[in-house]
Amino acid sequence: MVTGPDFVALQVREVEKAARFFEEHLGLRRAPAGPPGAVVFATEPIPFAVREPLPGLDLDAIERPGAGVALWFRADDAQALHDHLAGAGVPVLRAPERGPFGLAFTFAGPEGYAITAHDG
Repeated sequence: MVTGPDFVALQVREVEKAARFFEEHLGLRRAPAGPPGAVVFATEPIPFAVREPLPGLDLDAIERPGAGVALWFRADDAQALHDHLAGAGVPVLRAPERGPFGLAFTFAGPEGYAITAHDG
């Protein structure tokens, strides 16, 4: 039996560039070690990483990576994060609004992945 998600990774063209985005804009910290071709972050309760594409995946042939997958991050203050990202020129795909998970908004992360941040 499966107990639930255990690891989440985004496949990206430039691992270091994507890792810097998550460090600089979201405040994530790298885990002490990770597999080759990936940067793993010390996130709880599930580890998150950016990694090289799996063999056979051509990210250039995909209009929007991750279409159909909802990736959410919990933030201490979603409005402050929104303001920081918008001020840094990161595309905001859905403006902040109150919902069942607190204040939430969606932005385009590295490679165009849609990522939602919420503080509820």
